[in-house]
Amino acid sequence: MAEPAHESDPIRVPDHDLDDLVSTVARLVAESRKQGQTLARLIDDTPPSDDEGGGAGLGAGKDSMVESPATEPGDEQERPAPIFILAFDGTAYAEELTALTRWVHDLLLPVYGREITTGRPWCRQWQEHPEAVARLHALWLAWQQLTDPEAGLAGPATWHRDHLDLTMLQLRSPDGPFGACTTSPARPNHRLLAAPEPAGI
Repeated sequence: MAEPAHESDPIRVPDHDLDDLVSTVARLVAESRKQGQTLARLIDDTPPSDDEGGGAGLGAGKDSMVESPATEPGDEQERPAPIFILAFDGTAYAEELTALTRWVHDLLLPVYGREITTGRPWCRQWQEHPEAVARLHALWLAWQQLTDPEAGLAGPATWHRDHLDLTMLQLRSPDGPFGACTTSPARPNHRLLAAPEPAGI
């Protein structure tokens, strides 16, 4: 007479069933991702309520960066949606720039702005400098990822070392995008520097 199995005995799956199990798990993961994308789209389409305004400055737009509609008419497969602001246009660009502006003005500048000098210029109209928008957006994306609990305890230090310091050095150098803008708080200035013309075709 066979002994009854104990509750702690491991479940054994025959080798020939493993392939089916792997494909089932892969299918479930894919379905879960699609549901996450659908949920993100629904969240993006929902206007924020008044009582959500308190934390809008520091984390605004975080969910909007996760997933968005990724297909175009005629596409057979889903492609990952772009997350970089320069890939956006129209309303998507305007909304992303608004969220980025809140983060820059509510967190970045009050904490890391430092004094404006000839060696460290800044421009109040930074949104009109494409390089500044691109670099600050990339910095914000890294901030969202590396201040998430899943990034671990070293995440914020990594953000400071690998992202913040390098970005601010590039933006605020005398030959950076703000080189012709404000170099003294008493004399606000904004001027776009000429970019190289693309070679003719």
